[in-house]
Amino acid sequence: MALDRAFDHQPEAIARAQAARVAEQGCDNDPHLARLLQQGGPRCGLDLTDAIHLLCALHGQYPGLIALAAHNDAAFDDRDWLARASESFEDERAFLLKLTSAVGPIPGTPGAPATESSLLAMRHALETLAGSERVGCALGAVCALIADWSSIRRVLDRAAMRNGLDVPACMLPGGDAVLEVIGQAARSPAAARAMAFGSEQLLLQHRALFALLEARSEARSDS
Repeated sequence: MALDRAFDHQPEAIARAQAARVAEQGCDNDPHLARLLQQGGPRCGLDLTDAIHLLCALHGQYPGLIALAAHNDAAFDDRDWLARASESFEDERAFLLKLTSAVGPIPGTPGAPATESSLLAMRHALETLAGSERVGCALGAVCALIADWSSIRRVLDRAAMRNGLDVPACMLPGGDAVLEVIGQAARSPAAARAMAFGSEQLLLQHRALFALLEARSEARSDS
């Protein structure tokens, strides 16, 4: 009972830890993402086009991570919340698909087979997280995706503006709503650990994607 009472006070701290995790490990600190938002000239256009195509390869397919998690009984008891989050992400996916068409073909880059292999591994990792039977793991990944998407969205918005497209409002759940969900789901130490694992693994895939984008940008410059 003492352990149970002690844990009753932890959900808020777990939610704060999630916010700190995204702030530390998420895309907002990625140097290549910063360059995509700041650089100009022809290289910027190529790098942005490349980023849109690779982001679409990871998150533009259906069903994506949130849609898959919404059908996972171990993800989260509040099925309506996951369904609403999945519906909101469909708007983001539609925006990403529209951008992929608008920016033109993916830039020719040395090492294309290695890129495809890396993207396949990333997509498999997301599918594994979404289907995890560890209670809390899929939700942790979903919440990390939603929180980290605000940084990724800045890349999408810049690509849209460079190509004369309107920038739709992002209707994904806000940060406070996501943290509230994490607090609600943190019912046990095991669930909290699973959510942390799912979050860390999702953020790892995003970092890997931007590292791949940076390597491709450098390969184009050297060729």
